Amino acid sequence: MAVKKGGLGRGLDALFADAVPVNNPEPEVKEAKAKPKKKAAAETEVSGDAVQYINIHDIMPNANQPRKTFNEEKIEELSKSIKEHGIIQPIVVRKKKTGYEIVAGERRWRAAMKAELSEVPCLIRELSDEQNMLIAIIENMQREDLNPVEEAEGLNQMIVTFGMTQEQVSKSVGKSRPYIANSLRLLKLPEYIKENMAEGKLSAAHGRTLVTIEDEAVRKNICERIIEEGLSVRAVEKLVSEVGKDKKKRPAARAKNPDVARVEAELKDALGTRVTINQNGKKGKIEIEFFSRDELERLIELLKTLS
Repeated sequence: MAVKKGGLGRGLDALFADAVPVNNPEPEVKEAKAKPKKKAAAETEVSGDAVQYINIHDIMPNANQPRKTFNEEKIEELSKSIKEHGIIQPIVVRKKKTGYEIVAGERRWRAAMKAELSEVPCLIRELSDEQNMLIAIIENMQREDLNPVEEAEGLNQMIVTFGMTQEQVSKSVGKSRPYIANSLRLLKLPEYIKENMAEGKLSAAHGRTLVTIEDEAVRKNICERIIEEGLSVRAVEKLVSEVGKDKKKRPAARAKNPDVARVEAELKDALGTRVTINQNGKKGKIEIEFFSRDELERLIELLKTLS
């Protein structure tokens, strides 16, 4: 699929632009029944932006929903709010062969089911499978509803399924290229670490630090210490640094110049990956790490802009 470089980030605002407060429609529904049905149907088709009430059982979840976990306690709280105030923002759906599929608003739909609503307010959109998946990912990211692993998997899906570059993904979701690259690196972590991140026991920053450790036994030990001792990211970085020094057993005389270390850190922030400067007198070399072909292409394009 050819994806435009502009992405769908800006189009998302238009998707929700008409999301005005919507309350329980029962009084209006009764009044509407007195009107000719054909006229109402015609008006609905003319305006794609009209809010329509759809049988909740005719709606199904989005198969490409990047969000895999839903907090049942929060769903219960939302359900109670819906019982009292109604659904404030319509659910965005698209037509399927039978019924409708959710594009955005699955949490509201789940809460409405729990509240035993028979109908829910919806905005119907005509979207392809590709647009549906991209909007689901972007909507969740803009609302910060995804845990770090779900976010990384969603971004990776945009690249693998639709052949988007990291630059296109960056523009679509409104995140920097280093942010995209660092997020994707989390997928290289073993499952037990990703599970802990998904459960909120480890942050994305913890994960980015753990991914730099090559020794799996050391990584597992540090992961367990983070959870048990509540170590901060800075404390973990220091711990990883100390482990690395012990392993290499470098003499004190060969400790890295603080100015060189500072430049390495600045380059790491700018490029979104580890940078190492090795000096031998006046000579030396700069090593830039990459973990995939996409990341290599991203770095090449970024370096070209510096010329």
